Amino acid sequence: MFTAKMMDSVKKVEATRKERMETEPRRMTAEEKEKLLKAYHPDYKEEEFVILKAGPNKGEKVPRELGVLLQARSRIKDTDVDLSSPDYDTDVLIIGGGGAGCAAAIEASRAGAEVLIVTKLRLGDANTMMAEGGIQAADKENDSPQIHYLDALGGGHFANRPQLLKKLVMEAPGALKWLNELGVMFDKDKDGNMITTHGGGTSRKRMHAAADYTGAEIMRVLRDEVLNLPISLADYTSAIELILDEEGRAAGAVLMNMETGELLTARAKTVILATGGAGRLHYQGFPTSNHYGATADGLVLAYRAGAKLLYQDTLQYHPTGVAFPEQIYGALVTEKVRSLGAMLVNAGGEAFMHPLETRDVSAASIIRECANGKGVVTPLGKGIWLDTPMIDLIHGKGTLEKRLPGMLRMYLKYEIDMRKTPILIYPTLHYQNGGIEIGADCQSTIENLFVAGEAVGGIHGRNRLMGNSLLDIIVFGRNAGTCAARRVKDIHTGKLTLAHIREMEEECQRAGIVTDKISPLLLPKYARTAGQL
Repeated sequence: MFTAKMMDSVKKVEATRKERMETEPRRMTAEEKEKLLKAYHPDYKEEEFVILKAGPNKGEKVPRELGVLLQARSRIKDTDVDLSSPDYDTDVLIIGGGGAGCAAAIEASRAGAEVLIVTKLRLGDANTMMAEGGIQAADKENDSPQIHYLDALGGGHFANRPQLLKKLVMEAPGALKWLNELGVMFDKDKDGNMITTHGGGTSRKRMHAAADYTGAEIMRVLRDEVLNLPISLADYTSAIELILDEEGRAAGAVLMNMETGELLTARAKTVILATGGAGRLHYQGFPTSNHYGATADGLVLAYRAGAKLLYQDTLQYHPTGVAFPEQIYGALVTEKVRSLGAMLVNAGGEAFMHPLETRDVSAASIIRECANGKGVVTPLGKGIWLDTPMIDLIHGKGTLEKRLPGMLRMYLKYEIDMRKTPILIYPTLHYQNGGIEIGADCQSTIENLFVAGEAVGGIHGRNRLMGNSLLDIIVFGRNAGTCAARRVKDIHTGKLTLAHIREMEEECQRAGIVTDKISPLLLPKYARTAGQL
């Protein structure tokens, strides 16, 4: 599969392997990292951002693609829908059927609330399924939540909301225990102890995994638990607007059947947004590791209704997305590959960074190498080698196949054996660091509107460490479900209204925004026009 030029570069990688295994690259200083990020990380490209002219975050910057959607027209007018006789009536409405939505539904149902999940694809079609490397929890003797806190705080550039980060790390061991008892098949040794590894930016081995399909294994168990509980489900059903009551509290959503286009309404005492990320917006033209429905819908719905966003200008570009072959361009190559010892190596066979720097630093380093002519030319651009044969050389033959079976199978389909040859990678759009602002009870700035999972801003600061996303969907999903269920006991929902749609449109008009765009996007558009064929 590799071209002649690629094979010439592979020989250089092989020629330096012995020396590199004996001398690991040093870690960068804080000053070096800051200089590198400002020069090469996509978040620092000011021309790729716009200033919002309307809404709760007016005057703040957002990526161009997100700015268009936040200030776009609604799919409906406030007078298009009859709110007097809802099609669904429930205690807790959960928008999104991934890991966070399912965790919230399980706890809300167990607390006695009537729960309805609406999801625009199928239950479990979410970024949770795409997560490979593992989930963090400080549950070993040489570790503690305090050390976990410091690792995540430093990785997040000290911008994490303290109360959210504290909740994340303090409840991590309990979250892992909860998953284990539900039936998640984590990697364990012969004595039944969980096997842990390092991740980028971690000072302790606290990454728990199920081979290299941890997210899929967690999603399997959560989905089964949801289906075994008295939880209602409407799949292929998108939320296209939140419904508020006359006092401005969240009180349901307008739904759209994705197959027929039919509009429906759901009244609820509390609403939980668990809509995931935004990778399918392809910020700055980057490929993405995200699932098909990751189009920032929750941010749009909440923003139009008046909820404030936090750190909406920061994204995570996973350093190791597939750069070749082009059939799987942008697919995730888990950080676990590097935690097992594989080094990042440029076209000349040089290891140019420590393999376990934080993700933003790693991505910027790779972009720098390619920009400076040290990348390997591919059909779709450039890439850097990830020296995967090192794994078996370090840990013994068979380790890669045992610990990374999914990754190995993916490459073997294209006649690339990563046990014998390195693989080509380049950063891929992976995670939405920012999102909707919440408090410690998972409630947004709109009363009775709770948020969990990747749609939340503030937990991870301005950069997330590996394994903390699978953790946050469990910790904050469970908390959102518990808090929302507790709240329904004291709620009397007022008259339903969609007046905020008209109010946001009028504010955009006053700000001089002229647009023919509508939002939420719901699904990405990849079809070419006749002129592009």
